[in-house]
Amino acid sequence: MPPTRAPWRAAFLEHLSRTPTPTFTLATLATATTVAGAPAAPRARTCVFRGLWASGLPPNPHNNNPAPLNPPGVYESDLPVFTTDARSGKVGELGVGELGVGEGAVMMMTGGGGAVEAVFWVDHPEARTQWRVRGRAWVLAGDADGDGEGARVVRGVLEGRMRRVDGERGGAGWSFAREVTAHFGNLSPLMRGSFRAPPPGVPLAAYPAGKGDELGQRVDDVEDEAARRNFRVVVIVPEEVDQVDLRDELRARRWLYVYRGVDGVSKLPGGEVIGEWEKVEVWP
Repeated sequence: MPPTRAPWRAAFLEHLSRTPTPTFTLATLATATTVAGAPAAPRARTCVFRGLWASGLPPNPHNNNPAPLNPPGVYESDLPVFTTDARSGKVGELGVGELGVGEGAVMMMTGGGGAVEAVFWVDHPEARTQWRVRGRAWVLAGDADGDGEGARVVRGVLEGRMRRVDGERGGAGWSFAREVTAHFGNLSPLMRGSFRAPPPGVPLAAYPAGKGDELGQRVDDVEDEAARRNFRVVVIVPEEVDQVDLRDELRARRWLYVYRGVDGVSKLPGGEVIGEWEKVEVWP
């Protein structure tokens, strides 16, 4: 039996459609620099929701996407997407490191699988809902269609959670790498240019900007070598989704959705299996 839409998907997308800019807080674990000797330290930052993987790009009212697009209506998923810079701290926290050390180090491309929690707060009178999406995040670069181990692993994970819209198998003509380029093209030229800027978080004195990597650049070419070298698409594969509805001040409600797979069974008191997910109402 082919996978079905997650029971939380429609409400999640409808709520986010009510926000002018759908942002969320992404939490990861950092092990390189910890606090008071702890084995890992929490890291959180605000990211922009870029739609659900392979489900069609959200329209950008400020930009006409010049990138080649995958054929529409082939796949959809329940996997939230955001974009990031390969040089940012979060990429290493997601399990994508560097090959080699020092000046000769090369940033790895497609890979990852680090644990994350994404928290969305929709402060709209007809929503007033907090969504927490827990799972693992996978990082995709321009080599996403390649034969490297990271690319093969990521494709396998994502394909397992992608659905053919027409219920058929396979996806001739649909490309992971083309989808990465499409996400790059969906950004504004100024946002694309930010991927040519100096490495995030590096002291200005240690890396003075020069010609070609200064701030405020505009990039029109979706294959710009310098920008694409640093651009990444990150896909969250949810294992749990926690929904807290606060519209009624006297009767808040909360549901937990747990991914059980195609042949999943209920494991929670009062739980109901809907497709691949178990849904249970819990105390808020």
